[in-house]
Amino acid sequence: METKENKIIEVPMGDTKEDIKARESIISDVYRSWYEANPSKAAYNSNLKDYINVRFLSINETVHHASMSYLSTLAVLQLDLILRNAIQVGKPQKPKPDNKNQSEFSQMLIMECQLVGIGTAKLTVGVKKKTGMKIQYCITAIST
Repeated sequence: METKENKIIEVPMGDTKEDIKARESIISDVYRSWYEANPSKAAYNSNLKDYINVRFLSINETVHHASMSYLSTLAVLQLDLILRNAIQVGKPQKPKPDNKNQSEFSQMLIMECQLVGIGTAKLTVGVKKKTGMKIQYCITAIST
């Protein structure tokens, strides 16, 4: 898989602890590069007509969930495209009451983005209770 810098990134396909750790590192590197290129830590989403902000929670959730799957890791390599082009599907959902990480949100938006060679990526966005700010919560690939 190639990135913008035309640097080849070998994403491990297996399910060993080593493969998952390697994918965690790749995802962290993607976010680090994205932060450097986007000092506002936000991307305008045309469907929501609002900015989706990327925060520490975004990185933690995505590293944990996306690293479990080869396709999800490939999806995260297209982070900027997903943030800008994902389309909301269905109605906003209530946060899961037993999930501490979702407690700061009033709603969870489920969004999807079609990615060539991967299929559908799912982007979960939390809407902050007090400010209404939209925070990227997690990105994963949807298995078909």
